[in-house]
Amino acid sequence: MSWVMSFLYFLGLFLVAPPSLHAGSSLRFIAVGDWGGVPNAPFYTAREAAVAKEMGLTVASLGADFILSLGDNFYYSGVNDVYDKRFQETFETVFQAPSLRKVPWYVVAGNHDHSGNVSAQIAYSKISKRWHFPKSYYRLRFKIPGSNATIAILMIDTVTICGNSDDFQDEQPLGPRNVGVARSQLSWLRKQMANSQDDYLLVAGHYPVWSVGKHGPTACLVKQLQPMLLKYKATAYLCGHDHNLQYLQDKTGVGHVLSGAGNFMDDSKQHLHQVPSGYLRFFYGQVSSQGGFAYIEIDAKKMSITFIEATGKSLYKTSLPRRKRF
Repeated sequence: MSWVMSFLYFLGLFLVAPPSLHAGSSLRFIAVGDWGGVPNAPFYTAREAAVAKEMGLTVASLGADFILSLGDNFYYSGVNDVYDKRFQETFETVFQAPSLRKVPWYVVAGNHDHSGNVSAQIAYSKISKRWHFPKSYYRLRFKIPGSNATIAILMIDTVTICGNSDDFQDEQPLGPRNVGVARSQLSWLRKQMANSQDDYLLVAGHYPVWSVGKHGPTACLVKQLQPMLLKYKATAYLCGHDHNLQYLQDKTGVGHVLSGAGNFMDDSKQHLHQVPSGYLRFFYGQVSSQGGFAYIEIDAKKMSITFIEATGKSLYKTSLPRRKRF
C-alpha cells in the first residue's frame, strides 16, 4: 500500500479492497452483529461459538472477502483498554477457524461498546491484523472483480448520532451525548451519499432504522437516516441491535438487513405494528436456535442476501438490483 493510500486509510476516507479470497466475479462478505460474548468465564456463549464455527464453514465453502461487524462486539460494557483480555477471549480464540484467520473484519461500535472504551477498540486495529476499525465512522470502497462496478459501504456510529440506550429501561436511544459531534457525522454521511456514483451504496451501523423486534424502529434514525437512504438511492442498510434475523424492504426498494443473532436470540415481534405494512419480508428469532448471520454476494448485476443459521441451513434469500446510473 502506498503512503497516500495509507494516509487515506487512517483518515477513514478510503480503503482499498483486500485481495479476493475466492475465484469469481463477485464480492462476498458476512454481516454479523451482537456477537460479543459475556463478561464472565469462558467469555463467550455456546451460540457465539456455533455462529463462529458456521462462519468458518461458510467462508471455507463459499468464500468471503471480509466480515462486517455490526456492533455490540463485547458484552455488556465493552472493553477497558487495548490490552483487555476480552479481545482474545471473545474474539480471537472464538473466530479461529483456518478459513477466518486471514479475513479482515470491518467494525462499528454498538451501545454496549459505548458503555466501555471505544477508543481502545479503534486502537486494537494496530495490534490485530484482521481487526480494522480506523475511526468511529469511515468509508469502505471496493471494486467487483472482473467488472468496473463499485461498492461503497459507509460505516457509521449510530450511538454517537442517536445516543446510548438502556436495554432494561427505555429501548430508545436517549439522545446524543455531543450534539455537535452527531451533526458532524450526519454532515459527513450526507456528503458521502450525495457524492456517491457507486453501483451499490450500503450504509452499516448498529441501531436499526426499521425493526419489528424488542427494540423496534429507532426513532432517531427514522427521522435522520431514512430520508437520506431514500433521497440518495441507497441499496441497503445493514444493522444489528435486535437479537434475531430480519429482512425488511421499504416501498422504494431500499433493503434493511438486520443481523443481530451472533450471541443471543429473541423471538419478540412486539413492534410489528410500528413498522409500515408490507415492509417485513423475513423474521427469524427462534429461541432454541444457535443463531446465525447474513451472507452477501454482490456481482455486476445484483446484491444477493442469504440468512444462514448456525446449523448451516439457509433460512431466506433475496436480492436487490444494481443502482441505476444518474
